[in-house]
Amino acid sequence: HEQVESLYPRPGWVELDPEVLWSQFVGVVKEAVQAAGLHMRQIAGLGISTQRATFITWHKRTGKPFHNFISWQDLRSIELVNSWNKSLLLKVVHVIFTVLHFLTGNDRYLAPSFLTFSTQQTSMKLSWVFKNIREAEEAAQKNNCCFGTVDTWLLYRLTKGSVYATDYSNASATGVFEPFMKCWNPTLCNLLSIPMSIYPPVKDTSFNFGSADSEIFGVPIPIMAVVADQQSAMFGECCFHPGDVKLTMGTGCFWNVNTGEHLFASRRGLYPLIGWKIGEEVVYLTEGCMSDIGTAIKWAQDINLFTNVDETEKMARSIVDSQGVCFVPGFQVSVNDPYLCASFMGLKPSTTRNHLVRAILESVAFRNKQLYDIIVKKVRIPLQTIRADGGVSNNSFVMQMTSDLINKKIEKPANADMSSLGAAFLAGLASGFWTDKEQLKKLRRTEAVFEPQKDLEEYKPAMDIWLQATKRSLHW
Repeated sequence: HEQVESLYPRPGWVELDPEVLWSQFVGVVKEAVQAAGLHMRQIAGLGISTQRATFITWHKRTGKPFHNFISWQDLRSIELVNSWNKSLLLKVVHVIFTVLHFLTGNDRYLAPSFLTFSTQQTSMKLSWVFKNIREAEEAAQKNNCCFGTVDTWLLYRLTKGSVYATDYSNASATGVFEPFMKCWNPTLCNLLSIPMSIYPPVKDTSFNFGSADSEIFGVPIPIMAVVADQQSAMFGECCFHPGDVKLTMGTGCFWNVNTGEHLFASRRGLYPLIGWKIGEEVVYLTEGCMSDIGTAIKWAQDINLFTNVDETEKMARSIVDSQGVCFVPGFQVSVNDPYLCASFMGLKPSTTRNHLVRAILESVAFRNKQLYDIIVKKVRIPLQTIRADGGVSNNSFVMQMTSDLINKKIEKPANADMSSLGAAFLAGLASGFWTDKEQLKKLRRTEAVFEPQKDLEEYKPAMDIWLQATKRSLHW
């Protein structure tokens, strides 16, 4: 386990150094094999789960990057985003697709009918690259520019440039891929002047991508799965059936619903994704996300509100309520309001660290409730099991309060790092280590089950105050 260091070259810019990422990746693989008491010769296959929508471009012939990885959290495209969202051309696009949807009833026209751009999407940052990095633009004109998310770059480096590809889960998370047609979106690329020649071929999620060059690990290791982190966590949780729900609470918070073979068009706050493609099987998901849960908890630790994350649960339970103190998370850009500011409200002379910590944890549960309500309203599939993972799922105060607020049972697995497990499951299926998903289900271990204990009405006064505080933090 190694933390990837983010770089902040200018205010709002967030980057990763591709060489540092590569060397850390290779180091972690070697350490993991060693820690397990194994030798590289015993490894049947490698599964790669990566952060989504963080991308890089490089020269096809030389393999030299034109810039660092531009993170999904990066805000350099904010002016482009704002001008496009206010533009007449986008309003015309909305009208055209609204008419097409009305005439055909085809849901693939629904998403473009209220298309809005956000800084988290790859599309606007790619547009920024071709407007501001001359070498990338010149290479693209000569068909010499390659685009890749983290998975594509790692595949390219592992195979010494012989494999250039991504999978459906990663492609669908860029916002440049058309999930209905399962191809890179030519309409969007033409609109934003992004050349279509830059994109990699898209392969199945559980698939033999080729082997890592023997110089890297000493032996050639087959790369048997490439998957985006949230979709991987969904697979690791064995959420294989329509209506299964996965709640990941890590740096950000992600609610994913398995919608089976039905792809629900984007609605405000919810996005359609391809979960995974294995042979003929394509599983779709609907996702709602909040960007900075773990960030807020880490910040609280950095300013010494507590020493160890494990203390927070005890601190929150040591008081009956937060005494009217509210925390509004907003350290990272909000999809709905890039100007939302992080804030504490309702502070009093009697406010202690415990009140501040409880307010931070309550804000996680309140936001979970908001997203759950949107999902229930918009996704026309009965919700089945809800399974939680990620570091924050180890906090039983947040888990219990979320269960109370949504009035549903939530299962927590013994292993909270589901992205790695999902990639391992997918690689194991492709290599024949496991033959089907039924075998994977038998490997699931549930550590705890949280069932509703309090009535929603008991939380209403606190949630009403929190909603009021959130409104005051908008458009800062």
